[in-house]
Amino acid sequence: MSTNSETKSSVLVVDDEPIVREVVVRYLRREGYRTLEAADGRRARELIETDPPSLVVLDLMLPGIDGLALCRWIRARSDVPVIMLTARGEETDRIVGLEIGADDYITKPFSPRELAARVRTVLRRTTPTTIAAKSLAFDGLTIDAGTHDVVVNGQHVQLTAKEFDLLWFMASHPRQVFSRDQLMDRVWGYEAALDTGTVTVHMRRLREKIEDMPSRPRFLETVWGVGYRFVP
Repeated sequence: MSTNSETKSSVLVVDDEPIVREVVVRYLRREGYRTLEAADGRRARELIETDPPSLVVLDLMLPGIDGLALCRWIRARSDVPVIMLTARGEETDRIVGLEIGADDYITKPFSPRELAARVRTVLRRTTPTTIAAKSLAFDGLTIDAGTHDVVVNGQHVQLTAKEFDLLWFMASHPRQVFSRDQLMDRVWGYEAALDTGTVTVHMRRLREKIEDMPSRPRFLETVWGVGYRFVP
């Protein structure tokens, strides 16, 4: 059964294939979500500006403005979660999508039930109520769970929802080492459902945003052969 917060959530489905939109929308509505639809990037932009959704399901292969360009446009203006739809074999596009700020991806053909589960998990982990309203402070780094503000050396840093989740989780467990599989389970909510390269991409992006020297990270250390740890 959908929770009240999920019932109020809206999902924008962007795909140029009518049958895909129809199936996805029908399933999401059955799960209690309000849905919006767009067949191309231009219409998606209009909807995002006039009726901002809680989450975007975005196909990479779109006419005109492609999915990657639209994802860049979204990320430049908002931290709304984005789940990409990709065809098998589009590994490069998938990695690029994650690097520019997508929160998750699912490959076609996919199960509508699996997509709905991904939507539910991403929304649950990106709403402010999922984290107690408190903050963590370290030398030069402040993380506020209530506002999702991150300040590095006095400068505000913009993170995507998933980047924030990953940073908050790591910082909440200082010095504890987590494998990529463990992070997929604890932060993404999947048990090896995704390529753990997703963790690698998000960790690299986080380092570029919060570390003075990303190649020699101070906070987010790699423990070779094991995983990562946050060093306060």
